[in-house]
Amino acid sequence: METKKKYVRPIISKQQTGMMNKFGKAPLMTVMNSIDNVQVDAIVSKFGTPLFVISENRIRTIQKDALRVFSTRYPKVQFAWSYKTNYLDAVCSVFHQEKSWAEVVSEFEYDKAKRLGVAGKNIIFNGPDKSVEALKKAINDGANIHIDHYDELYRIVEISEAINRTARVALRINMDIGVYPKWDRFGFNYENGEALDAIKRIIISKNVKLVGLHTHIGTYMLSTNAYRIAASKMTSLYKNIKSEFELNLEYIDLGGGFASKNTLHAQYLDASGIVPTFEDYADAITAGIFEHNLKAHELPLLILETGRALVDEAGYLLARVIANKRLSNGRRAVVLDAGVNLLFTSFWYKHKISPTQFYGEYSEDSVVYGNLCMNIDVIRDGIQLPPIPVGDIVVIQNVGAYNMTQWMQFISLRPKVVMIMEDGALEVIRDNETLEYIAQLEKVPSKLKLKGY
Repeated sequence: METKKKYVRPIISKQQTGMMNKFGKAPLMTVMNSIDNVQVDAIVSKFGTPLFVISENRIRTIQKDALRVFSTRYPKVQFAWSYKTNYLDAVCSVFHQEKSWAEVVSEFEYDKAKRLGVAGKNIIFNGPDKSVEALKKAINDGANIHIDHYDELYRIVEISEAINRTARVALRINMDIGVYPKWDRFGFNYENGEALDAIKRIIISKNVKLVGLHTHIGTYMLSTNAYRIAASKMTSLYKNIKSEFELNLEYIDLGGGFASKNTLHAQYLDASGIVPTFEDYADAITAGIFEHNLKAHELPLLILETGRALVDEAGYLLARVIANKRLSNGRRAVVLDAGVNLLFTSFWYKHKISPTQFYGEYSEDSVVYGNLCMNIDVIRDGIQLPPIPVGDIVVIQNVGAYNMTQWMQFISLRPKVVMIMEDGALEVIRDNETLEYIAQLEKVPSKLKLKGY
């Protein structure tokens, strides 16, 4: 018996043939049925949906490429993995195996790095909120503490004298790099002399040793010239400290902020055509350092805290279509079993969403919703999609950065995260949550417990 074909309501849609026109770029729909040569259907069959998937091979490949690019342009380079970007133990461990240090911004992240076996000397402790106990740990471990404000500086002076240990510190500096609004919330200002004043206070402190300078100029930075300016100003200050105080610092830390291949909502063109490459960033940063004509033995170690650009492309979210419907204006709406509680970055990225099989040439403008009972649960607004049947799978790409640290247990439980190992094996690196897991920290007073209800 012949199967009846599914009826799809006909609509009139704008044709976008060939080159870009006033309606935008012609849609390009690609099928993605495998990740690292492992079939998506096989992954879903074993673990269900929604499901985060991390590629070990992709992490290693991108990190190796970034290190190669910078090392061929500068003799002393050290990457430090940004824990806040993705602090799953397995992800951090891959970066540490690739010789990255740990860059942490809280006591929680500091303890996580120590638990993974990272030596204190290979930890950079950033952030504005470091407790007395956290600072004691860092000082005793010989970690590199990046000072954010005067209150923290004075606290370190007191603690280091009280425990009679030398604190290794660097100064976080903010500056005008031609991009506005300025990122001047963190650190000490370069232009108004605040940074130099703080440096003098550190140098005269008995048990505090200034070992480096640090800046972080922004996030998703598309201007490579901004990095050149930052590197130049940091190197100028590095030279001034050497000449005025006869102090040789160990390193200059240029932070992170490199853009990934995700496209921001405000961008008209696809990110793949406008995001700088590692080569672009490396050329700009090293040019800013070399313009000061330091001799080879005078060059400081260059530390980079790159996060999203190293891991975004290694992450995928597999989701199942649970409903298709028409909105009041006739637009197609697709509902997935994964919401913005899992995909926080959908609030600022136009994530690429790919079906796992071919559904024909026809596609139409669609809005993709998650499964939350919230009107703001929009995964993607304005995407050309074919008619994907209920129950079929889509792959949401470039989700490795910030989603597994900013996700929320809201309405639905957080799912498993699996890693595709280099040999193709699938390993669970974070289990899915259960009601028992969520409720284990809760307590119900005895007078509130229901009896015979």
